[in-house]
Amino acid sequence: MTQPAIDSLLRVLQDTRSRLATPGADFVPSGWDDQAQALAELDRHIALAAINQVDRAALSLLFAPTGPLQEFSLANEWGREFLELARRYDACLKGCGEA
Repeated sequence: MTQPAIDSLLRVLQDTRSRLATPGADFVPSGWDDQAQALAELDRHIALAAINQVDRAALSLLFAPTGPLQEFSLANEWGREFLELARRYDACLKGCGEA
C-alpha cells in the first residue's frame, strides 16, 4: 500500500479503536469476550498497518456487514457512524487498488 493509503487506514483504525474504548460498551453481540480483547485486536492491526503489513482478510471480516464491528456498533447505538467508518475503510483500499 502507498503511504497515503496507509495513513488513511491508520486514521480509520484509530477512529474505530476510539469507539471500542467507550466505557461501559456492550461487547456480547460482537463476538469479542470483552473490551480488552477487542482493543488488543485493533491494536494489532494498527501496529501491522504502521509497518505496511496490513492483514486485509482479517480487516475485511471486521468491517464486513454483520461482522464484529457492525454488531458492536448496533448494540452500542452508533450504527450510522460505523457505516461511515466502513465507507472510509473501503475507500482507502479502493484508492490504492487493493479492493
